Amino acid sequence: MSKRAVIVVDLQKDYLAVGGLALVEIDEAVANAAKVINVARSAGDKVIHVRHENPANAQFFARGTDGAEIIPTVAPAKGELVIIKQYPNAFRGTQLKHALDAEGIKDVVILGAMSHMCIDATSRAAADLGYNTTIVEDACATRDVEFNGKTVSAAQVHAAYMSALALAYGKVVTTRDLTSRDPNPA
Repeated sequence: MSKRAVIVVDLQKDYLAVGGLALVEIDEAVANAAKVINVARSAGDKVIHVRHENPANAQFFARGTDGAEIIPTVAPAKGELVIIKQYPNAFRGTQLKHALDAEGIKDVVILGAMSHMCIDATSRAAADLGYNTTIVEDACATRDVEFNGKTVSAAQVHAAYMSALALAYGKVVTTRDLTSRDPNPA
């Protein structure tokens, strides 16, 4: 039995170009995420979907809105766990750790959005909790951000966060790297 899980974080409709908080290159990230998910399912890996939910009056991911729903291309298959979260860290206040530990999972693959928020927070938490953590960087997306009156491009934000995660929190790979390897390495 596989001891690896793919954790799909916040690939929700509000992040699409027509959504409330569009991300740069989200379509490419979703296509890559779909590839990783399909390979994981074929290999018998567990796939866990994490969905952020804000109060009903929020600007994005508002409870009960279409924008809070998971993008159909990466929607959960029958029987796959969906975790609802309210914080950037998908472990905080959720059953994610319990679900992983109940299955004896030691290796986690993380992908989704946003690179500088929920991917960063979830990846760091996973490593801190002792999981062997892999982040699929081209299956993640982010957006331009403002800081001290300057715009930092999505590409720069993404590169900065991926480089930090690669330094001390996990292995950062591409979709091709992950999907071309043995699905269940020894």
